[in-house]
Amino acid sequence: MSVELFMNGMEKKKVIIIGSGIAGIALSIRLANAGFQVTVLEKNDFAGGKLSEIRKDGYRFDAGPSLFTLPHLVDELFTLCGENPADYFSYDSVNPICRYFFASGKQVDSSSDIEVFASEMEKQLGEPAHHVIKYLKDSETKWNLTSDVFIFSDFSDPKTYVSGSFLKGMANVHKLGVFKTMHRHNLKSFKTPEAVQLFDRYATYNGSDPFRVPATLTVIPHVEYGIGAFLPRGGMYDIINALKELAERQGVEFRFSEEATKIELLNRTVTGVHTHRNFYPAELVVSNADVAPTYKYLLNDPDMFDEVTRLERSTSALVFNWGMKAEFPELDLHNIFFAENYRAEFESLFDTQTLHDDPTIYLFISSKKVPSDAPVGCENWFTMINVPSDSGQDWSTLVEKARKIILKKLSDRLNRDLESYIETEIVEDPLWIQSRTSAWKGSLYGSSSNNRMASFWRHPNHSRKYKNLYFAGGSVHPGGGIPMCLASARITAEIINQNHLKA
Repeated sequence: MSVELFMNGMEKKKVIIIGSGIAGIALSIRLANAGFQVTVLEKNDFAGGKLSEIRKDGYRFDAGPSLFTLPHLVDELFTLCGENPADYFSYDSVNPICRYFFASGKQVDSSSDIEVFASEMEKQLGEPAHHVIKYLKDSETKWNLTSDVFIFSDFSDPKTYVSGSFLKGMANVHKLGVFKTMHRHNLKSFKTPEAVQLFDRYATYNGSDPFRVPATLTVIPHVEYGIGAFLPRGGMYDIINALKELAERQGVEFRFSEEATKIELLNRTVTGVHTHRNFYPAELVVSNADVAPTYKYLLNDPDMFDEVTRLERSTSALVFNWGMKAEFPELDLHNIFFAENYRAEFESLFDTQTLHDDPTIYLFISSKKVPSDAPVGCENWFTMINVPSDSGQDWSTLVEKARKIILKKLSDRLNRDLESYIETEIVEDPLWIQSRTSAWKGSLYGSSSNNRMASFWRHPNHSRKYKNLYFAGGSVHPGGGIPMCLASARITAEIINQNHLKA
């Protein structure tokens, strides 16, 4: 929808967006297209927030998200602006989606072809194929009953709770698994421990614990298996490059290396944003930064800060980006090396807030599909484990410990001395993540989803306390991850358009 904001020569309303994460960029596109004058303030000298890249010694690493799902949410931004997405942005489906390595020694490749995947699970794990097919059909049912409300609707709008989608979901609440955990649901769905563990893993897609998160989140596998997993042809950062250029074609101004320091208020109404260089007057302000530091530092509001931080934080990550001077044909694009005791791993993450002695390792190698991401004959390893958000741990000691554990575990499984192949290294820990992206305590998804009410407790996309202040991104509704952040931008744009556009 393209709308002239003001008629008869009146000036466009000015919007300041704080942060150029994917939600901030997507929102800037939507608002500029609707007729607002949009400026994006970014503290870094690059766009993308958590979805960024690092280059070193001939290697390129995607520093954040590495799985691309629901690509139509990117495509629709081009279509909204009257452009053909394929002219500016290309991606391919990924198959196999992921290669799983279990502590039992078993191995399985997942596929978005459900029949093929089910057959593979039966052949490699002994899990009856019909169990997998039934499970994924149940996941699709949950998606059809919940996605319109929980992902694409404004939870702060009372009309959401009388919509047809919401009422349909409530009429089928018995199908949603609200009152049991993901792990309990998976135990009843599968007979092999490997299948249970594989599908328990989907709780980590929003930084949560499968032994506590409601089984409603078994909706997540449908996104991957029923709709598909993809990779941009130039790597994940292609998403940011393409959307930033689209935003600029819509007239959005980006101001890099310009960190917001204060949101100016007059009688609890926003009037603009201060940076260390300038003051930007605006009728509307949107924070794409984490909601916690927004209240703490930009608004100096300790009461609201306490309110948004009382919720349990999601997990963070510890990443070793390794330039490997060798190729490993036994590995694929996405690889998972599971912990032997998954429950103990999550107890370490959420109860004792420390590093598990046998963590599950995620290994993403984009050079498998994008050869230019590593020198010839080499590979770029994004090697990640889940870790707790920062609560004062000694991260330098934990990083050293984790490095030894990861190298030993992978070396044993791959039967190679991996240390000898590392020619460059970049480490991302929770403190690094917080400093680079403003993610509070380094938590990747804001608050966790370990409570059945978590979706309702997330901060809304607008402020109830300050007029003309809005939010978008992973720390507010509907949550973290690329698709959720794009949905967040859509919801926030709809609220702003309803509040400020003149017919």
